[in-house]
Amino acid sequence: MKILILGRGGREHALAWSLARSPLVEALHAAPGNPGIAQWATCHDVDPCDPQAVVALAGELSVDIIVPGPESPLVAGVGDALEDLGFPVFGPGKAGARLEGSKAFSKGFMARHGIATAPFDLCTTVAEAQKALAKRSAPFVVKADGLAAGKGAFILDTYDEALAICRDLLDGETLGEAGKTVVIEDHIAGTELTLLAVTDGKTVRLLPPSQDHKRIFDDDKGPNTGGMGAYAPVPWADAALLERIDRDLLLPTITGLKEEAIPFRGVLYVGIMVDNKGKPWVLEYNVRLGDPEAQAVLPIFGGDWAAVVAACCEGRLGELDWPSPRAASVAVVMASDGYPGPCRKGDVIAGIDDIKGDQILVFHAGTAKNGAGQIVTDGGRVLAVVGLGDTLFSARDRAYEATRLVSFDGAHYRKDIARKAFI
Repeated sequence: MKILILGRGGREHALAWSLARSPLVEALHAAPGNPGIAQWATCHDVDPCDPQAVVALAGELSVDIIVPGPESPLVAGVGDALEDLGFPVFGPGKAGARLEGSKAFSKGFMARHGIATAPFDLCTTVAEAQKALAKRSAPFVVKADGLAAGKGAFILDTYDEALAICRDLLDGETLGEAGKTVVIEDHIAGTELTLLAVTDGKTVRLLPPSQDHKRIFDDDKGPNTGGMGAYAPVPWADAALLERIDRDLLLPTITGLKEEAIPFRGVLYVGIMVDNKGKPWVLEYNVRLGDPEAQAVLPIFGGDWAAVVAACCEGRLGELDWPSPRAASVAVVMASDGYPGPCRKGDVIAGIDDIKGDQILVFHAGTAKNGAGQIVTDGGRVLAVVGLGDTLFSARDRAYEATRLVSFDGAHYRKDIARKAFI
C-alpha cells in the first residue's frame, strides 16, 4: 500500500513509525510532516486542512489510503472530499467529526443516547453563563464549544474566575468562533482514563488504555495543555472496568451514530472520568488518536497497524485477530518555555542522536530544520520521549534517562509522568 498521513505533530510521527514497520506498506507520504516523520515518509508542503490540495496530492501520488492524524482536517471535511473521489480514509467524515468539533453537539448526542456524562448547560451569552454557574459550586468546569488545540477546557476554583473565562470566550473572543458557545457542566471527581477504540462502523476493538497528564506542572498544577505525557497500559483499568466502558459508553456511541445515520470509521477517543464509586463518565469524544496517547499506545500495540487501517477502510475489522499489549510505555513531552502560552521558536535541539537502543523512541512534535540543517524548536510541545519496558517502572526509568540527554533553551517537562500508576 501507499499511505498518505495528514499532519505534522508527534502523533503523526508515531503513526509514520508504526506504519513503516508493516510489510504491507510500500511507500509512506506525509503532508506536511516534520523532520522526524521525514525519516520514514516523503514529506510534502501541503496544508492538510485544504480539501482541494489534499485531493490533488492524493491523486498525484496514487495513494491507497489516507490517514488523518489531527482533528482539524476531519472537521474541515477533507475526508468527505477524498471519499467522494474514491480514496479510502481512516477517519470519519465531517458529520462524524462533529463529535469532537462541537462539544455542544457531543453533549447533546450523549444526552439523546443515554450515555453517562456530566449534567450541562449550553450558553451563548454572559447572562446565560451567570445562571449556569450560579447553579453549581466549585470547582467550575467551562469548555469552549469548538476546536481549541487542547486549550479550550477550564477548571476554575471560584465563581469569579469561571465568569471571567466565560466573558473572555463569549465577549472577548479569546478563541474566536470556537468560544461563541460555551458548555458549563458539573464537576465529576475521580480519576481520568483515555480509551482509544478502533471501529469500521460495525466492529469495535479496544487499544491499551492510557492516562494523559493535561496540566503543565507536576502534581496536576497550572493551566491545561494539549498533554504533557502519557503512559500505557493503566494497571487499575481491569477487565471488569473495560467491559463496563464497552457496554455502557462505547457500544451506545456506535449504536447512536448508526441511529442518526452518521457514518464513522477510524479511531474513537473517549476521555473518561471514573468516579469514586467506579462508574465511568464520558468527559469528551475525539475522532482520532490522542496526542500524546498515540505516542504511548502505538509502540506497545501487538499487531500490524497498517493491517488495522486497511481492515477498517474495507469494513472487515471483525476478521482480524486482536493482540494484547506487548510491553509498557511512558511518554514524556518536552515543551518550549512559555507553553501553553506564546513560545519562542528556533532554538537548537541537542542530544537526540545520543539516545541509543530500541527501548527508547523520540517522536518529533514541534520541530523544524534551520538553514544550517539543525533540528530546532517550532512549537509548544517539541518532542515526546518514550521509554518501553516489561513494566511501567522500567519504561518510566528509560524515558527519564533519555529525556535528560536532550536539551534546548527553555526546555520544560513534567517529572511525574506515570506516578499515578504506582499509587
